[in-house]
Amino acid sequence: MCSDKALYQKNRSEEMTNLTARPIIIDTDPGIDDAVAIAIALYAEELDVRLLTTVSGNVSLAKVTTNLLKLMAFFEKEIPVAAGAYQPLMREVVDASDIHGSTGMDGYDFPAAAEHLLTGRHAVEEMYHTIMASEEKMTLVGIGPLTNFALLFSTYPAVKEKIAEIVIMGGSTGRGNKGVLSEFNIAVDPEAAKIVFEAGLPIAVAPLDVGWKALVLPEDSEIIKTLGKTGDMMYQLFKKYRGGSFTTGLKMYDACAVAYLLEPEMFTIAETFVGIETTGEYTAGATIVDLKGYLGKPANANVCIDVDEARFKAWMLKRIKNCI
Repeated sequence: MCSDKALYQKNRSEEMTNLTARPIIIDTDPGIDDAVAIAIALYAEELDVRLLTTVSGNVSLAKVTTNLLKLMAFFEKEIPVAAGAYQPLMREVVDASDIHGSTGMDGYDFPAAAEHLLTGRHAVEEMYHTIMASEEKMTLVGIGPLTNFALLFSTYPAVKEKIAEIVIMGGSTGRGNKGVLSEFNIAVDPEAAKIVFEAGLPIAVAPLDVGWKALVLPEDSEIIKTLGKTGDMMYQLFKKYRGGSFTTGLKMYDACAVAYLLEPEMFTIAETFVGIETTGEYTAGATIVDLKGYLGKPANANVCIDVDEARFKAWMLKRIKNCI
């Protein structure tokens, strides 16, 4: 007899096998680990990246947008880019420049930004038109704060009918990296996260604690730097990245969201209720992942609660090798 978890993973695997190019939109705030996730997604034959959008997060909106356009120039990809929210819905702007450097992608001399890819519309408008024009339901991949997604659902609720799934890197089942119990992407804009988790759409979450196990160790970095142009670029960025330590292991948070899209079998997944704390004096931005059903609420997310570390590492090296 197949367990719920095994049945879920079997169904997801069959979906991936039958789907040669899953249409997705990536909303991002690059960010060094964002760059890794974006690279893998761009070169994955299983994914059709229709649009890339930016949101204030790791650094300012202007900087993350420039970083994304530099990545597109580096990869020589002609995918439209739209800039989105420059601040959270209700809170002051914060960033993670202490982790990613003042530019957000310190450490590599990128080519000039591909400014011609920047559309004239706000990310929310561009997402709406891209989703509504698609013949297939689209997947939204959020690897930054969820401000743009919240604005999309609030402004254009009709898009929900054309969204297959939301896959995010965010939240934590335990301790945080921005607050005691809050992970950075959710803590930056918890009100937006609350809107997204209450949107009634299928949501998959690669949380902070899974990213803690998805490590690039020094010996892995030495391999990565030999993996072509992309590997060399990542190696240079890794030397500036403070998401962990170059010598003891760097945490690949955002790549976990893309790994879930491409190879969900490497994760242990729990179908559960996730609530977002917005008012707690000490806990604002916390994700309440109710693994034991204490709250008696119906499940609204599939949460990755563990990862096969060896399999993730092998997967990541193989995918980076597949890039230019």
